[in-house]
Amino acid sequence: MDRSGHIDTQEVFRVFDTVGDPTEPLSTEEVASAVGCELFVALATLDSLGSQDLLKTKLIGDHTRVWWRPLKVGDLAHRRTESDSTRGIVRVPGEDTLIEQILEASPVSIVVVDPSGKIEFANGRAEEMLGLERSEITSRTYSQPEWNIYHEDGTPVPVDEHPITRILKTKQAVYGFEHGIELPDGTERWLSSNSAPVLNATGDVDYIIVGIEDATALKDREDKLTSEETRLIELSSKQLFEPFVAATDAEFQIDFDEVVRLPDGTALEYLTATGIPIKTLREVFAQDSTVLDTNLLQSTDESCRLEVHVGTLCVPLVFEDLGGQAISLMKTQSDGSAALTGKLPGDIDLRTALRELRCVYSDFELVSHELNYSPRLLYTIVQDALTEKQLAAVQIAYYSGYFETPRTSSGDELADRLGITRQTYNRHLRKAEQAVFEQLFEASGKAHTD
Repeated sequence: MDRSGHIDTQEVFRVFDTVGDPTEPLSTEEVASAVGCELFVALATLDSLGSQDLLKTKLIGDHTRVWWRPLKVGDLAHRRTESDSTRGIVRVPGEDTLIEQILEASPVSIVVVDPSGKIEFANGRAEEMLGLERSEITSRTYSQPEWNIYHEDGTPVPVDEHPITRILKTKQAVYGFEHGIELPDGTERWLSSNSAPVLNATGDVDYIIVGIEDATALKDREDKLTSEETRLIELSSKQLFEPFVAATDAEFQIDFDEVVRLPDGTALEYLTATGIPIKTLREVFAQDSTVLDTNLLQSTDESCRLEVHVGTLCVPLVFEDLGGQAISLMKTQSDGSAALTGKLPGDIDLRTALRELRCVYSDFELVSHELNYSPRLLYTIVQDALTEKQLAAVQIAYYSGYFETPRTSSGDELADRLGITRQTYNRHLRKAEQAVFEQLFEASGKAHTD
């Protein structure tokens, strides 16, 4: 980034190049964080690249915009050269017509359908995307059930709703048709197509050209950002519970209010404990090798609030990495046993979650789970609008009691926790507060009222 605040476009491209697939969509906030610039600077640069067709973009929900790099013709040609060499194909210059060469080099999948519905042509990109040899594709019609295409809710796409059927009836192009498809090997993809007719001299449909793009990565990101289901789970672990159960006979509850990652890879857990004395709680944590230190934030006769500094491997961080949250650790008098509750995205495989949690405590077992409807909250919207540093600054301030009267933590203490100066911390906090208010008043349309 230069002194004027502008980003070198190559810096932006390098961000996309560092991900596994350069065409994977990234949010504006992710690009800004990776480059190390302000959100509005990143947005201006991304907008400029989008206007030059160097990036593609889509608005997900009301507030989150994602960007991705379109597949280059050069990239596709390289892939095709490798594919042809492995199959023993030698391409002779001039053996194809110009139009065939253009269609073959296209960075998107292209198929050509005749008025009877038979597929007459498919380029190499279509072979790769559909998982079929060209001869298999051109032996089918567009309406054969073997394509197994479906809507977002999983219901099959009726022939009458297919874009090609609509074009044959109306002779009008159909753009932006999205659908799922199950490939021959059982994998699923999400595709986006644009279809347009080629009319003859009498105005009848001669051919239909269909351009198809793989929108799977974008769909996965959209689903993640707008997921409306969470899975509540209950877990047991003697290794985790035993120190707490042995320390007190009474029932207790420890709520995980928040976990904040620090720049050195460690984290701060903010806990509210009820029914267990602070002295007993500190003794338990002192025996835990993952706990680096504890800080009492507030204490009453009934409960206490703690800041616990932990290493890189802890249960709340595992939940966060899975896109969820640890909720509470509690023991009731009914049977004397303890349980850990948490929530995960509804599409997370429970076997994957258990495998990750067992890296912390090997005896974790799933007791119960249930799906719950959970609408997208303001927190998620605000989280998308903040950089990583701004989010950490405001999280620590809130959960450490910085906004309370009287304050239970000072700005110097919070800056020290993040390993930065007080001046830098104040700057992160002010920008975070401004971003929150912008989402509350500007993005919600309430900034200007009569």
